[in-house]
Amino acid sequence: MKIPDTNIFTERQIEIMQAATQRIDKHGIQDLTIKNLAADLELSEAALYRHFKSKNDILMGLLNYFILEMENRLSAIINQEEIEAEGLLKEVFDSQLGSFVKNPAIVSVIFSEGIFQFNKDLNNRVMEMMKLMQINIQSVIAKGIEAGQIRGIADPSTITTIIMGSMRLTVLKWKLSGHKSNLIHDGTTVLSGILKMIAK
Repeated sequence: MKIPDTNIFTERQIEIMQAATQRIDKHGIQDLTIKNLAADLELSEAALYRHFKSKNDILMGLLNYFILEMENRLSAIINQEEIEAEGLLKEVFDSQLGSFVKNPAIVSVIFSEGIFQFNKDLNNRVMEMMKLMQINIQSVIAKGIEAGQIRGIADPSTITTIIMGSMRLTVLKWKLSGHKSNLIHDGTTVLSGILKMIAK
């Protein structure tokens, strides 16, 4: 994942997170250790610990960056008042799935429940990420129902859960395939099927 220079991270922290994503992409999140990462960067472990206290701190940095990037990206899409609900949903998921394809390491991080169940802070951050997506989708659904663009076959929260659950399964299948399936195509197909049921 390409992480731009921001005021949130130092240049060395950015370099470390980039190396972490490369290792996750190649070997999986289980192989991300301070020892391995230090070797990748040709640093001593002590030098790496000066920038991040632990492996979990590095993962938190990745999550924080992705949430910020996602928030900015989704906000730009949702605020397009001239586009109807169906079009907004298509844009949102096209953007999100495209981001996963470009940054497959973040999917490995998000789906690492085995790590997060023992770390409350990481678990809460992933929950915040899911809530951010839920709020945006639910807002589009609610406005679509009010505008007569979406059939109110259920309340906005339930429809949002159906859409997000279906897309999460699609992303998981892509991850388990070793990223060999076509996530954009499969996700678009799933969303189109749901939209046929709910769009007027």
